[in-house]
Amino acid sequence: MTKTNLITGFLGSGKTTTLLHLLANKPGDEKWAVLVNEFGEVGIDGALLADSGALLKEIPGGCMCCVNGLPMQVGLNTLLRQGKPDRLLIEPTGLGHPKQILDMLTADVYQPWIDLRATLCLLDARQLLDERSVNNDNFRDQLAAADIIIANKSDRATDESREALEQWQRQFADERSVIPTQNGQIDISLLDKPRQNQRLLPASQEHSHAHAANRGLAALNLPEHQRWRRSINSGQGYVACGWIFDADTVFDTVGILEWARLAPVGRVKGVVRIAEGLVRINHQGDDLHIETQNVAPPDSRIELINDHDTDWNSLQSALLKLRLSSQVYPPLST
Repeated sequence: MTKTNLITGFLGSGKTTTLLHLLANKPGDEKWAVLVNEFGEVGIDGALLADSGALLKEIPGGCMCCVNGLPMQVGLNTLLRQGKPDRLLIEPTGLGHPKQILDMLTADVYQPWIDLRATLCLLDARQLLDERSVNNDNFRDQLAAADIIIANKSDRATDESREALEQWQRQFADERSVIPTQNGQIDISLLDKPRQNQRLLPASQEHSHAHAANRGLAALNLPEHQRWRRSINSGQGYVACGWIFDADTVFDTVGILEWARLAPVGRVKGVVRIAEGLVRINHQGDDLHIETQNVAPPDSRIELINDHDTDWNSLQSALLKLRLSSQVYPPLST
């Protein structure tokens, strides 16, 4: 049986960073797998996790449980039966509702395969001050379904958000652990805590998406000879616009960072090829995290998420102007 954990959390709470930390600290003699889902179509988290050493399966474009659960089942079955991992970590989109996923993981058909352990929910305490977040069914039910709450980004907390977290703990945490941390630095032993939270969850009233036609069950890729493409996905009052560029496209480093910093949207994520190698970009609210490496990614992927439609064409026009020469750049060494 595969030990399995659900790692939930609303947009920008730090799920992918936490996954990277856990994977970097896994036992050397164990095979781990990750089933990752994103609201958008371009597969940013998959690109971020590509070098983690784990078996990886991506489900793009909304909730894992859409299309009557088919994408979730296909990804789950592929990892369990072909990969036979010792542990499986499942990261739903930040806009995903946990009920359908937990219902599937506890279904009779998966009992011989899955040993479901504690569900961890990442929480940025500042989200408790955001009326749009706290009024979102998925935000509330992600916290309600968790066995352990990880109060991430504690280094960014304010007096007001710390007070809001304490109030939430008194009102809703019951006997569950609330563990403060930063940069997703959690003890790997938390994954072996038992699943004890059996409370019944309502179905989300916001569970609907508009998907790109014929996208299949994999992240967006480029047809041969196409240099770039764009994809837009919407649902639950949010819109995601993503771009993928071929391996020969290189961006101006300073320009792409300024573009990401100034983009008038709630969320920016990207893995982008620059002359120096690659830059990883993660921008949420007032937080901007960048990381560079002297290695070229196989392509560039950028995704913006916002709580209303915006002028994607203007953002795209500015983005395209940041491309450097179209010549083929040699692979960079590590």
